[in-house]
Amino acid sequence: MAQIDLRPVRISRDPVRRSVQLLAGLALYGTSAAVLTRAHLGLEPWGVLAEGVMKHTGLTFGTVTAVVSVAVLLLWIPLRQRPGIGTVANVVVISVVVDLVRAVLPDQHDLAWQVAFLVGGVALNGVATATYVGARLGPGARDGLMTGLAARTGWSVRLVRTGIEVAVVAVGWLLGGTVGVGTVLYALAIGPLTQALLPLVTWREAQSEEQERAH
Repeated sequence: MAQIDLRPVRISRDPVRRSVQLLAGLALYGTSAAVLTRAHLGLEPWGVLAEGVMKHTGLTFGTVTAVVSVAVLLLWIPLRQRPGIGTVANVVVISVVVDLVRAVLPDQHDLAWQVAFLVGGVALNGVATATYVGARLGPGARDGLMTGLAARTGWSVRLVRTGIEVAVVAVGWLLGGTVGVGTVLYALAIGPLTQALLPLVTWREAQSEEQERAH
C-alpha cells in the first residue's frame, strides 16, 4: 500500500468547519461499511472481524464495531497514545450510522448490484477516510493502534498495518466473517484513494502557516 501523505494543505481558522468535516467523514465511513456488508462479496479487515463476532453474539454490526473500537482503545494505554475528540466521535458515529444504513439497505443477491455496491462502497470509504483523517481532530482507534505500535517497535507503518490487518482478517474469517474479492479490492484500493484525496481535505493550524511565512 502506498504511504499516505498527511502534509496539510488547508489552513484552519474555523474549528466548527473542521468538526463538521469530521462528522461528515465518519458518517460516510459508516455508510460505506454498511454498503459493503450488503454486497456480500467480502468486507474490509475490521468489517470481517465485526461480522464474525456478530454471528456469535447476536449483537448488531454497529454495536460490535463500537465494542471492538473500545477494546482497541484500551491497547492505547501501554502505547501512550492520546485520544482526541475525533477518537470518541469515531467510535460513536460510525457504529450508529452503520446500523441505521443497514436497517434500510437490503441485502443484494444479483451479481450486478453486488458489484455496484462493492465498488461504490470501497470508493465511498476512500472519500470518507480522507475526509475524517483530514480534519485532524484525533485518530480513530485503529489508526492510533497502528501508529502507536510503529512508534514503539520502530517498524514501518506499512508493515505494522499489514500485520494488524492480516491478523484481524484471519480471526474474523475463523469466526465466520465474509472474506472475498471485496477484501482484496479494499486492500489494493484504499491506500491510493485516500492518498489522492487527502491533499484536498487536510487542514493545518493557522499558526503553522504564519511560522512558515516567517521563515
